[in-house]
Amino acid sequence: MSEQTAVDRSTYLTFGLGEEHFALKVNNVREVLDVGEVTRVPRMPDFMRGVINLRGSVVPVVDMRRKLGMEAVEDTVNTCIIVVEVVLDGEPAVIGALADSVKADFELGEVDIEPPPSIGTNMDAGHILGMGKHDEGFLIILDIDRVFSADELSAVKGEDGITPGEMVL
Repeated sequence: MSEQTAVDRSTYLTFGLGEEHFALKVNNVREVLDVGEVTRVPRMPDFMRGVINLRGSVVPVVDMRRKLGMEAVEDTVNTCIIVVEVVLDGEPAVIGALADSVKADFELGEVDIEPPPSIGTNMDAGHILGMGKHDEGFLIILDIDRVFSADELSAVKGEDGITPGEMVL
């Protein structure tokens, strides 16, 4: 493999939401957790499942199905929380992304990624980096920094303005 080819490849973590397959760059992923106790917080947006205690920090959990306009379903044994680091208002923040299942991680080259479709999807195209060719199908590659906005997550900031993932219990 040439040096150029190695540079053009990135590793992605794939996850499922219903019949759809998504991917995120693995460098945004901190860890994957089993779904445990998620504490509901009053007056949160519908897509916010609640918050978890992650080693003393409050981490908001977003139901990715609801965030992406899909129907909510009951959790299963495969449901998990993908803990990701995103940039909100120029600052790093830690957020849990609730997914139906985590598949695997693998590498994709730039030549394996097509631009996002301009029609035919219920999702905000601004959330999509591209469509990755994998096996016989496609993966929707999410721009995780654009899926979450600071305004939407302000409901989980404390009165002191501490960013999610920094609040200590």
